[in-house]
Amino acid sequence: MKVIRAKQTKKIKIGNIYIGGDSKIAVQSMTNTDTRDVEATIKQILKLEKEGCDIVRCAVPDMVAAEAIKGIMKGINIPLVADVHFDYRLALKSIENGVSKLRINPGNIGSIDRIKLVADAAKEKGIPIRIGVNSGSLEKDILQKYGYVCAQALVESALRHVKILEDLNFYDIVISIKSSDVVMMIESYKILSGKVDYPLHLGVTEAGTTWRGTIKSSIGIGSLLAEGIGDTIRVSLTGDVVDEVKVGREILKSLGYIDDGIKFVSCPTCGRTQIDLIKIANEVEERLKLCTKNIKIAIMGCTVNGPGEAKEADIGIAGGNGVGLIFKKGEIIKTVKEEDLVEELIHEINKL
Repeated sequence: MKVIRAKQTKKIKIGNIYIGGDSKIAVQSMTNTDTRDVEATIKQILKLEKEGCDIVRCAVPDMVAAEAIKGIMKGINIPLVADVHFDYRLALKSIENGVSKLRINPGNIGSIDRIKLVADAAKEKGIPIRIGVNSGSLEKDILQKYGYVCAQALVESALRHVKILEDLNFYDIVISIKSSDVVMMIESYKILSGKVDYPLHLGVTEAGTTWRGTIKSSIGIGSLLAEGIGDTIRVSLTGDVVDEVKVGREILKSLGYIDDGIKFVSCPTCGRTQIDLIKIANEVEERLKLCTKNIKIAIMGCTVNGPGEAKEADIGIAGGNGVGLIFKKGEIIKTVKEEDLVEELIHEINKL
């Protein structure tokens, strides 16, 4: 059952997609190639696209990288976000070269005149700006006011940056408030959601390695989405960027925000299991990673957790003593030797 969105946020166009309002929740990632290497960056973005990435971000540390935006845009199909810090000229050059969205903090790219130049250029081209606040970059006066990093301080910082743009009559704004502290991240977004109607970009910053980062991101992002808060997500992992998209999409699938592609159900195994279910589950998942059928597959260890508990699955297996039952919608259709289970299951899935 799909989660009900907590509130209707402003709908904003980013390249060829929308976020906010009634739009789907977009999955994002960020390249870790050298943006100045156009060919390598395009190659990585195309991998992300194949995995289902909706929006991609690139670091723009210098003018060479800003110039590279033009070439990158020609080789990809999804919106590109330029991540710019401190130098307003990099933002202007990224806009000139056709970027789909900017990620800046208005307060750290110079005087109000320079901020206005960026806001005006973005407005003219219909390019939104994401304000990205995180716990490691709070302004000194806000830190002094609260005495420590907390959710209220992060929200105040974000609203300060928002006001800078609003005072310049710029309103195509997306906001993120990220922290490596999951509880603080959740609290910050809840407070912010009650104060603005701009789309919110969810993420746990510096979440960690693929294993730890997946857990932290699933809790932080997932708990907010479960309450209907959030319009786009980025899972930050110290690892393969493709895994960020895989995890992000799986979070959305788990909450019913995505209803396409295969859904897997598999039991954790126990002393009743008499086949190598772990190997079978991993092999089936690998074999079907490119399958686009909208079906639910159950890989179960025994008849206790087989056709009965997994009867809502479109198809599945239940292990026995060196054999497995293949069932559809809870009805057993055949018994197969363990060594033939994967092939027979794939065969039946292809027939669906």
